[in-house]
Amino acid sequence: MSTPFTQTQGFPYYAEPITYITVGDRLRPWEFSGWKQESLSWKQSCYIHTGLSGPVVMIDGPEADAFMSYICTNSLKVFPQGMMRHAVMCNDGGLVASHGILQRYDNGQYRYFAGGPWPMVMAAKTKFNVRTWMEDEYLTQIAGPRSLEALQRACGEDLSDIGFLRFRTTRIAGKQVEVGRIGMSGNLAYEVRGPIADGAAVFDAIYQKNREIGIERLGWRTYLVNHVEGGFPQMMWTFSGAMIYEPIFREMVGEDSFALHCHRSGSYNPDNLRARLRTPFEVNWDRTVRFDHDFIGAEALAAVAKAPPRRTVTLRWNAEDVIDIYASLFRPGQEYQTMELPTTPTWLENMLEHADRVLLDGREVGMSSGNIYSYYFRESLSMGCLDVELTEPGTELIVQWGNYGGRIKDVRVTVDRFPYLTEDRNDAVATGGGAAAR
Repeated sequence: MSTPFTQTQGFPYYAEPITYITVGDRLRPWEFSGWKQESLSWKQSCYIHTGLSGPVVMIDGPEADAFMSYICTNSLKVFPQGMMRHAVMCNDGGLVASHGILQRYDNGQYRYFAGGPWPMVMAAKTKFNVRTWMEDEYLTQIAGPRSLEALQRACGEDLSDIGFLRFRTTRIAGKQVEVGRIGMSGNLAYEVRGPIADGAAVFDAIYQKNREIGIERLGWRTYLVNHVEGGFPQMMWTFSGAMIYEPIFREMVGEDSFALHCHRSGSYNPDNLRARLRTPFEVNWDRTVRFDHDFIGAEALAAVAKAPPRRTVTLRWNAEDVIDIYASLFRPGQEYQTMELPTTPTWLENMLEHADRVLLDGREVGMSSGNIYSYYFRESLSMGCLDVELTEPGTELIVQWGNYGGRIKDVRVTVDRFPYLTEDRNDAVATGGGAAAR
């Protein structure tokens, strides 16, 4: 458990062949047992992953409720302790600036996970009487059909009362932890959270208690496969966050910040920023937008709410065309842009703003991003944000694969079900506490 590394971000060091990478200034595990085995974990048993550990934004103060209501598209009128929200925050133009998990506590304090410092930016920009700061916490995800069993083995307590988007405390490895029922796999999943100093011990306790049931440690290389299979658009991979283009944000973090060094790839012109940004409706988050309160971006979103022009779908890539991309590596001349396995582009390339053109009869009808190879389904898949009239499953389109100005491969794609992984969705699986309403 002792480690030669610093900044291990809440996970333990294991003295075995494991690949690590640095994202920003933090070390993260890239791969444990191999991407094929890891990508099967949330269908066959469960995984444990802690890549989202790090700074958590805290908010309190006399006007904290009014402030959070103003920066969130969600309705927060009913928000007791023990409940979570997928909070969506937009800029004035109605484009998603940040999104993450928001919790409110009985003392009036809010905690915002994995969404970046947008509340801090807005606190500095607006006149609300609030206080914002960051705390370093681990965020360990356990996902898959045996995830509840795995957590119960680790804590020795029945956790079946925790409904979807609900949380409560328990103890693991002698540490008090917060367990919430949420995840990115699509099926049954949980998060365990607490102070960063406790992260390694809690992670190892869960892992060691569940090796016999086949728990897999999931690395950063394979993590994003679950987002596409599970139907969860991800900021800075399937779309960009408008936050990083706000002058006040850039001033706060500094122009040398890792968060601003984006890798803008794909067949869309890199100057086309809008192709890389989304409204909540374009990523199918309609239920997060409630016009029962005044919020940033409300006017812009109201203009498109009744008839959003684009929606997100799963695009299934033609196998012959994908094989031809790899085959070009064995031919003379310039090859096509290589498709990395199992995700491309990878998060080795800083923050990502990838966008490929989607065509119908030569006409642009949307964009594709977040390409994966699903070893479970034996398919190449991506998320497409398309003109709404083309979102019917079975619609055939073309994705232009490659970087702008480079060699382009026209890949046949077919619109398919969204989400792609449909079995035992987390919001529908009944445990002892049932599947709580969102």
